[in-house]
Amino acid sequence: MARLEINAVSKAFGAARPADGLSLAVEPGEIVAVFGPSGSGKTVLLRMIAGMFEPDDGDITIGGRSVVGAPPERRGIGMAFQNFALFPHMTARDNIASGLRAGGNEVAGRVAAISKLLKIEHVLGHAPRELSNGQKQRTALARALIGNPDVLLLDDPLRNVDAKLRYEMRLELPNLLRRGTAAVLYVTQDYREAMAIADRIAVLIDGRLAQVATPADIYAQPASVAIARLFGDPTINLAEVSPVAEHGMLSADVAGARMRLEAADGAAPAGPCWLGVRPEDIAISSASADDAIPARILAITPMHEKAVLLLRLADGTEWLAALPPDAPHGAADDNVFVRFVPDAAMLFDRASGLRIGASHRLKAA
Repeated sequence: MARLEINAVSKAFGAARPADGLSLAVEPGEIVAVFGPSGSGKTVLLRMIAGMFEPDDGDITIGGRSVVGAPPERRGIGMAFQNFALFPHMTARDNIASGLRAGGNEVAGRVAAISKLLKIEHVLGHAPRELSNGQKQRTALARALIGNPDVLLLDDPLRNVDAKLRYEMRLELPNLLRRGTAAVLYVTQDYREAMAIADRIAVLIDGRLAQVATPADIYAQPASVAIARLFGDPTINLAEVSPVAEHGMLSADVAGARMRLEAADGAAPAGPCWLGVRPEDIAISSASADDAIPARILAITPMHEKAVLLLRLADGTEWLAALPPDAPHGAADDNVFVRFVPDAAMLFDRASGLRIGASHRLKAA
């Protein structure tokens, strides 16, 4: 068992800086998802750990030993790529065994064991061109796992498989990966995948780690409005407000209605803020009240387990509400009233985008 530690690592390519002082530790047996938008530096980070790039600054250690400058084959790393990277002239069996130095019955036994675990024992004699994308993905994963690496790097391995297999592997992969002791770094651009697979999520934006926390905490307590926007479908609703403290609570005018936000620990935040409310935290009613925002339903879209309403608030702001399909929600062009409980509200500084306060929301995805 070995701990992966990334210490103040930076990398630049000309003016571009895909890694800027990154620090992150992954414990043996832990799965950390590196999540962020395209171009945020996720793959560059993996390639520095694997030895394809060397960092300009900082250090990378595995089991307390620096691997900077060490050749890739001496780092104790297994890696699976999004494009599978299988040798076209080898069978699936030979691809899986290609990284092993042992021979004979030992290799055959290990290949048989890992292929049975991944349910590909029936295609071991096939060439990559004869495999489905799902079988290619499992073959690449078997090759990465078979050597019992100290560190396992998975570079968006489910990106090129069909939706059904992607869903199945989100359920299977965490159990599979936790059978070993490798420190796992899992890169993805899919927030659902990150939340389903990882013990912790490291959110990477513009080469910097914006937040590292459990999936539940990332969703319920995002450190910034940028992170809040990355998680959730539909995305978070935002409105610019100027909170005031009164009667021990923060409140703010939203589209002409005075809405309670959260308990006030002291004075109200100075300056304008973003108010964020998740679509699933919105309730729709036909009854007017002081703490209800007048709105009109512009459209209703059924989405399997929920109905998504596009709402136009009294001031012209458009919000989304995600309601159970059997919940009463009216019809398009109906006038309704929007409510949310104070604990559902998040406040972010308008200038910096950073989260204000640390109140806990009632629910998380």
